[in-house]
Amino acid sequence: MIPTGKKAERAILIGLIYPGQDENQARDYIAELSFLAKTAGAVPVRGFMQRMPAPDPRTFVGSGKIAEIAACVSENNIDIAVFDDELSPGQIKNIETALGCRILDRTNLILDIFARHARSSHAKTQVELAQYQYLLPRLAGMWTHLERQRGGIGLRGPGETEIETDRRIIRDKIALLKSRLRKIDKQMATQRKNRGKMVRVALVGYTNAGKSTIMNMLSKSEVFAGDKLFATLDTTVRKVVIENLPFLLSDTVGFIRKLPHDLVESFKSTLDEVRESDLLLHVVDISHPGFEEQISVVSQTLSDLNSTDKPVIMVFNKIDSFSWTIREEDDLTPPGKDNYSLDDLKRTWMASDKSGPTVFISAKTGENSGELRKLLLEEVRKIHFTRYPYSDSRYASD
Repeated sequence: MIPTGKKAERAILIGLIYPGQDENQARDYIAELSFLAKTAGAVPVRGFMQRMPAPDPRTFVGSGKIAEIAACVSENNIDIAVFDDELSPGQIKNIETALGCRILDRTNLILDIFARHARSSHAKTQVELAQYQYLLPRLAGMWTHLERQRGGIGLRGPGETEIETDRRIIRDKIALLKSRLRKIDKQMATQRKNRGKMVRVALVGYTNAGKSTIMNMLSKSEVFAGDKLFATLDTTVRKVVIENLPFLLSDTVGFIRKLPHDLVESFKSTLDEVRESDLLLHVVDISHPGFEEQISVVSQTLSDLNSTDKPVIMVFNKIDSFSWTIREEDDLTPPGKDNYSLDDLKRTWMASDKSGPTVFISAKTGENSGELRKLLLEEVRKIHFTRYPYSDSRYASD
């Protein structure tokens, strides 16, 4: 959201098509980068892609492409050039000189979105730590510094340059933020222990898959849910009761491809909700053309969190937005995922042994919400009776 009276910054988007990568997939990546830019408050004007075996070490793209991009920047009054990969300090400096506008890479853009959406002191501290860790190795290539000291008696050590002073300031801030987070982590760990032995269910999924909307639907709460990336940063925990069986449901930060490592590290305590859960609801946006890759990204992130041993319910959301291309009767080519119907996808995923329990819903309209509740009750009941084998017969399965 752009503050009232402030002009939205105009942005161009730049990405590479790597060997073996499909051009449509690369276009999906640029579309996601565009969504990230919009979420940060920018107005995407145009996207550029170039097929290369690896990023150019000086300017990310080739010399001809950088000249083409520079002409576009000049002709369209572009404020920001956003790159879909992380840039080195040297690349940022060279590209800024060539284009004459501000340069952001994907990591910096995601950090900015997190900073905009952080509400609690915990989330703000986590984001601030990740920002400083991102900034530290890039100080030499940046014009602005945090607290530039111009010299003076007792203000800095002999022979210490401005850049060294800034580095020391950042290192001190990183140490302070880490100490603060350790205290918060202990408090949150205590809170989790105080919840007792109730079954804990965590919503996980790619960002903007609809986790918060499902949270609201199941818990009858009012967690903020918007059509934007990373709408939820703070983990929200609610008590849910289905047919007299209570359990805890947590809504967690969404995952995304190339999620900055520093963010994963600083959000460790938030992601502990996933690590310590008994059951995962993996929410998937079935209407997204790249939903299968998004599933892979989430699965890899869960692996990084050592959380692949948990039971999972696959929740394919947004069936109200699903669209497909009807094949002509004389089309003899094999059906592909572009023209799979929803029924085709249901048969494919529900027949898969690896996918576990699967349900297709629309959290927005409530379609099939009863089926999700029934499936969730069955899975929670299994865990509950493993933990409490002699509990009330009202919870017993038929």
